[in-house]
Amino acid sequence: MKEALHWIDSQHDRMVELVTRWCNINSGSRNLSGLALMLAELKKAFGSLDGEITEIAVSPETVIDNTGRSVSIPLGNALRIRKRPAAATQIFLCIHMDTVYGLEHPFQQVNWMDDRTLQGPGVADAKGGICVMLIALEALERSDLSANIGWEVLLTPDEELGSPGSATLLIDAAKRNHLGLIFEPAHADGTLVGERKGSGNFTFVIHGKSAHAGRDFHQGRNAIHAAARLVTALDELNRTHPGVTVNVGRIDGGGPTNIVPDLGVVRSNVRVPAHTSRERVEADIARILETANQTDGIKVEMTGSFTSPPRPMDVATMRLYERLANCGKQIGLPITWHASGGVSDANKLAAAGLPVIDTLGPCGGNLHSPEEFLLVDTLTQRAKLVALFLMELAKAPS
Repeated sequence: MKEALHWIDSQHDRMVELVTRWCNINSGSRNLSGLALMLAELKKAFGSLDGEITEIAVSPETVIDNTGRSVSIPLGNALRIRKRPAAATQIFLCIHMDTVYGLEHPFQQVNWMDDRTLQGPGVADAKGGICVMLIALEALERSDLSANIGWEVLLTPDEELGSPGSATLLIDAAKRNHLGLIFEPAHADGTLVGERKGSGNFTFVIHGKSAHAGRDFHQGRNAIHAAARLVTALDELNRTHPGVTVNVGRIDGGGPTNIVPDLGVVRSNVRVPAHTSRERVEADIARILETANQTDGIKVEMTGSFTSPPRPMDVATMRLYERLANCGKQIGLPITWHASGGVSDANKLAAAGLPVIDTLGPCGGNLHSPEEFLLVDTLTQRAKLVALFLMELAKAPS
């Protein structure tokens, strides 16, 4: 074990080079050619593990466009690597290859902020996490304990969209593995995420009736006015339910100001701390929808759901975190965790019954912004932590 962990220290420069090369490839969630290029790079990198590599086409995403119509949008392919699937203990390791930075985003290249801080698109979220996963597995495979456990890696192309195409792959993996490891970034101070809120996206399509804004104004039914009333009612939920956040992120509709608009599209995200909060919010949204549809000449249709259920810290999950903390003590790395309003694929895996440790990636911050950064010395640090955890599982699974 010690030799494998010492080997990780020698991989620092290689890890930085891998992260830099991967982050200079634009793999925004909608950039299919960039995702394909990223997948090819990952096939090559994970080939060192001598596992069974499978490229998987994921289902397209169904969305409501700006005209209120349902459309299907293709997604990139996922990558699965499995080794020793017949072993008694099976570990699932997962993270995404997509980023929030599309081709049109100005944030495209990696730069050094100082001698220990790398700035770039996806350096922390989550290409640094992919690198930590890879090196930890390489260290495991170098040890004499590797034969005792099997593992499955899933690298997904759509997590930043909420994993609409990968969700079924995650649920299937939860059924055939004993525990999961998610490589989202840790906080800059090293803290991990424990409990996570649940998240749902909801789209409201408001239909009214167009008319001339001058001579026939009262014959029209203004969909934008109805959308404004709907948004106000949704915002009120922020003051009704403790811990719940309702964010209206976009409104589409309307046109020339001399026409009464007959269409509005409202898109919102809802975060809930617990399943009971989710049930209350769902009931209130249904009430808001019913009220909106009682307005003369207005029809409102809603699509969406809570695609990421709340993720509590149950007994089995707490035991995993405590075991990880013990591994941290062995290498002089304090491990703590706290709740987060963000979501990850850990939400879906936990809902499917799989105990999961989240945020095993390197430390970083300013995610989803042009200031995203990675603390490079935590690449080897986190790889050693994960490798030790895997080897401890190989010695004593429970």
